[in-house]
Formats: sequence, structure tokens, C-alpha cells
Amino acid sequence: MKLLLIEDNPTMQATLRRSFERRGIQVMGCDDGARALSLWQASLPDAVLLDLSLPGMDGLEILSQARAAGLTTPVIILTARGTVGDRILGLNTGADDYLPKPFDLDELEARLRALVRRSTSAEAASAATRSAAWCGMQVDKDSGAVYVDNQPLELAPRELALLRALLAKPGHAIAKERLFELVFPGESQVQPEAIEVVAYRLRKKIAHTGAQVVTLRGLGYLLKKAEA
Repeated sequence: MKLLLIEDNPTMQATLRRSFERRGIQVMGCDDGARALSLWQASLPDAVLLDLSLPGMDGLEILSQARAAGLTTPVIILTARGTVGDRILGLNTGADDYLPKPFDLDELEARLRALVRRSTSAEAASAATRSAAWCGMQVDKDSGAVYVDNQPLELAPRELALLRALLAKPGHAIAKERLFELVFPGESQVQPEAIEVVAYRLRKKIAHTGAQVVTLRGLGYLLKKAEA
């Protein structure tokens, strides 16, 4: 198991790292909220232990952004904030479990392994719900995430919305106005040109898949296979 430990207390982080590594769990540590999301996206761990009180960015904000980006990694929140309201807020934000400090290490390990087992089973089941692959990309019909080689693409919510719309009709032009409605639903204050920024960012992020976002002036955008 590969574990991402997001905890700014150096003593707690060192203790957990030693204990888990003795139990055969690989641990990556991060003590700064601003860097945690990038590390999460880059390493794609099997599970995340997340403290809430972090420098740079609050743990709940990290979790919220991770879920919005399509990261489905099981998360256990570890925190001294032990009120019912805090637990409800964490679970509603996207946490899978909540363990207040202080906690028993054996119980924590058992909860971690149970979450990872359930997550692995759920991924296997959800594979059947994905659309047919195009350039290696598949849309999960349940979560809406886009996968490449069984790994979720790391996309911002608007980039993900644009890609899903284009994947619905690969090789066919979709009007810019229609794409704007799908990417910016109900956002009347956003300028129509904003869709061009999203398309530019998406184009770079999917270049490795062999797919290409093509601009058709006066028509819109289409998704096609990049020329060799």
C-alpha cells in the first residue's frame, strides 16, 4: 500500500511513518497544505491520511479541490477537531472516514486497509460502467471522471466538463456556444471567450494521450487523433 500522509506536526508525522513502514506500508509525507494537492495528483496514492489544520491551505480545502479534480483516493481525516459538526463537514466534503486524535494505531491501520479493499473492489466494478475507450480515454458514467489506462486524468472541473462534452462526439464539431453552456452552466457573468482558455489548458493536459483539441473558426471545437 502506498500512503500519502498530510500532517504538519513533525513528531506525529515521524511516528506514523516509522510505524507504518514497519508494517509494510510505503509512506510519503507532506507538511504543507499548498503543496499537498500537487503531491497527491503526482503520486496517486492508495490512501490519504489528512490533517485539517495545515499551513498554506486548510485540509478541507485540499480535500474539496482533490474531489473536484476527480481524485477518488480514500481519505481518512486525522484531527484534534472532534465535534460532531466537524466530522459531518469533513465527510460531506468527501472524506471516507474520520478518526479524532489521539487514536489507536492498530485501529487506524485496520480502517486504512478496509478502505483500500473497498476502493479496489469499487474500481473493478466501475470499470464496467465506463464508456468505450477513445485514444485510451474512458468516461466513468457514475463519477464523470475521465480515465487513461485506468488512472484518472488530473483535470480542473471545467477542463473535465469540456473533455466529457468533446468525448461524447469525437471527430465531430461542437459549437462553442453549446460547449460554453456545458462548461459554465448558469454563469452569466463569464465572458464567452473564457471557453478558449479552458480549451487551451485542456489541449496541453491531454497531449500525451494522442488526442488533440482542434479549433474550428466560426464552428467550435472537435476532438481528433493527433497526426503522427
